[in-house]
Amino acid sequence: MSEAGVQEDEGSSIVNAAWAGTAVSSAAQLAATISPDVFGGLAVVVALALFGIGCAIFLWAYALAVARSRTDEIGIGGLYFLVGTAPKVVAFRLRLALLIQVVVAIASAALRPYTSVAFGILVPVFGLGLCGLWGARYGTFGRRGEEPQQNEQRT
Repeated sequence: MSEAGVQEDEGSSIVNAAWAGTAVSSAAQLAATISPDVFGGLAVVVALALFGIGCAIFLWAYALAVARSRTDEIGIGGLYFLVGTAPKVVAFRLRLALLIQVVVAIASAALRPYTSVAFGILVPVFGLGLCGLWGARYGTFGRRGEEPQQNEQRT
């Protein structure tokens, strides 16, 4: 068991998906940055696919979090950025994948502005969605407090 109360192999498919998406998008962005005429179309397809998947995962994570919020105190920082809700190694791996997606997207868009390469700026939604999915499924949140009893009569 890890410090957050879950085994580190729980959610490993989410971490692996984050790294697979990071590798594919980074390779496509790098190729398109070097040769936008040849690989620009591929980079757009990869960016739009990961963006679409990321949006769906982001909303799925949100729906899971809403369901959990009946019993758990869920905050955005803990849900999507895994602040205090995930084992350090899991949080590090997911945040690093997200950071790489952001850096590659900004760097490639800065080097090739006004080209199809700039579509890469959409990719980090994929990483953020996966962070949220991990948080919603496996994150450790505090229990929701008891509601105050309202048995006092008004005068």
